[in-house]
Amino acid sequence: MTPLEDAQAFVLESCPPLAPIEVDRTEALGVVLAEAIVAGEIVPPFDNTAVDGYAVRAADVAAGPAELVVVGEIAAGAAPTRHVGPGEAIRIMTGAPLPDGADAVVMVEDSERIGGDRVRLSRSVPVGASIRRAGDDVRVGDRLFEQGTVVTPAVAAVLASVNAARVTVWPRVRVAVLSTGDELVADGSPLAPGEIRESNKTMLAALLADTGCDVVDLGVVRDDAAQLERALRSAAADCDAIVSSGGVSMGDYDVVKAVLGSIADMTWMQIAIKPAKPFAFGRLDGVPVFGLPGNPVSSLVSFELLARPALRRMMGHTRLTRPSLVAVADAALDRHPDGKVHFMRVNGDFGDDGRYHVRPVGAQGSHQLAATALADAMAVVPDGPGVPAGADVAVLLLHGD
Repeated sequence: MTPLEDAQAFVLESCPPLAPIEVDRTEALGVVLAEAIVAGEIVPPFDNTAVDGYAVRAADVAAGPAELVVVGEIAAGAAPTRHVGPGEAIRIMTGAPLPDGADAVVMVEDSERIGGDRVRLSRSVPVGASIRRAGDDVRVGDRLFEQGTVVTPAVAAVLASVNAARVTVWPRVRVAVLSTGDELVADGSPLAPGEIRESNKTMLAALLADTGCDVVDLGVVRDDAAQLERALRSAAADCDAIVSSGGVSMGDYDVVKAVLGSIADMTWMQIAIKPAKPFAFGRLDGVPVFGLPGNPVSSLVSFELLARPALRRMMGHTRLTRPSLVAVADAALDRHPDGKVHFMRVNGDFGDDGRYHVRPVGAQGSHQLAATALADAMAVVPDGPGVPAGADVAVLLLHGD
């Protein structure tokens, strides 16, 4: 059997990042920057107020409560039309430019209007109070984000604030996903003897979308070699990767295995893990092909351990796997020695001790997806008798990047 680490290294080496492209920043959310971003503008572009209040000269309120003449008002987005002189104040709204002559802002909570044109300010403030200086956040030439940064909503906002209209990124991987088999029913019609509902493709398409890929759903392809070959070749011409499930076990004679074996350069593996022992990987016309096992839990585990990291690498990510941590097994994770690492599905939460505590889900069979569906993580249980209750165990979370 192939050690998992060797299989992962083989797949990752075969899936380098795609060629970077330039896109409008509005199309960059969720993808990875392929070039550093250097600021071409300052943020904020002018001195402005951090609060609603009154722009004043700090010297006029230095002695404590003071009454000043209100000589104007500035809303956010408006330009000042006059300066603040001795004994004067200008009503100002959050984000509005600071008028000439003012060197501080008194919050509106510390004010009381007197008549139509005067204000009583109840506290003194130092020079610079409640003022956001020009360039206080970003200065021209600042290196804001390095290559490899994921464009989150906050990063996108910064790009907008410095007018970075176009950015160079690694594109999303366009992935074709398909299910094959005459036994699969996807239209909701009654099942005939021997038929089952299609579910793997549904799961894999959602996993691909969650990974950040653009998904091309090829539907269910019947057990017809010519039809499958046409579908696979079309996918290879149109997509960056192909994901299928089923037909990869030793001894299987399956249309998928027969067709891929004849038209693609495939490697068929038996990996030293449970579930997801069978796995296939190769290239069809230069396009990576991931052959996942047919049992639904095995397909899920195989995707998480092998396909997902490779697809993330193709999209320029540097963190390829899900977050991992050392947890406490609140219940025994029993197993028998078999030469394989077991990835047991568990549910977990953080206890009062600040540590992550896990418990196995009810059923661990590779066909029992209903029990796995709500699992939070996979416990990595090495070959041997298992992990006793109360012991530490490594876990791979099934959420987060």
